[in-house]
Amino acid sequence: MKIMTLNANGLRSAARKGFFDWLRTQDVDVLCLQEVRAGSHQLPKEADVEGYARRFAFAARPGYAGCAIYARTLPKRVCTELSALDTRHDWTRFDEEGRFLLAEFEGLSVVCLYVPSGTTSWERQASKMRHLGPLLDVLAKLAETTELVVCGDFNIAHTAKDIKNARGNRKNSGFLLEERAWMDELLAAGFVDLFRRLHPDEERYSWWSNRGRARENNVGWRIDYIFATPKTAARCTEAGILDPFPRFSDHAPVWACFA
Repeated sequence: MKIMTLNANGLRSAARKGFFDWLRTQDVDVLCLQEVRAGSHQLPKEADVEGYARRFAFAARPGYAGCAIYARTLPKRVCTELSALDTRHDWTRFDEEGRFLLAEFEGLSVVCLYVPSGTTSWERQASKMRHLGPLLDVLAKLAETTELVVCGDFNIAHTAKDIKNARGNRKNSGFLLEERAWMDELLAAGFVDLFRRLHPDEERYSWWSNRGRARENNVGWRIDYIFATPKTAARCTEAGILDPFPRFSDHAPVWACFA
């Protein structure tokens, strides 16, 4: 089984660049997409891929955020709202922006997650932090009842190995101490970072700014992850970041294979 995740940076834009033709060559069983930036009436015709069931969590705001899961096996159940799983926390903003999508299969559940960036304002950063603790609670609770894979754009670089310029970004959203501490808590809860498990010292990135020739100079961040619960993580035989790859997005696909 092969699982892949990618922040598409706009599904319509990616489709025009040939993303879905490329996807057909990848032998992917489950694909998680973030930032699809399209409503149900805006999906490109290329988005209907033969052999895949597709499910979306659309944002209420046109052309913004949103998640999708493509799977070769039809999910038994799909959940697009965190508020349906946890009534103690106010998930209105998360749900309205289409940032969570859960697909349940036989013996395995997959979460597609798009954590907000806090770069636009400190209010946005505060909102991001308010949601992280309850989000971990939801994921941990799901992991009590099912084997779980969590894929997506977390907008957090965990350690200095995951960012080119650690010293210069210590006070920037995405590399703040409290964000990185949350990643520590995620791992302490039993989730395994599949890429880091198999590549403990490799400095690879999954996102590059469009400014200052960052991509060409490989000044990047690893903010896209595939996490798994321990039993499923033990089945992971390979994991990687597809770079170089055709530039459908400012992110690179992250993938993992399971025996």
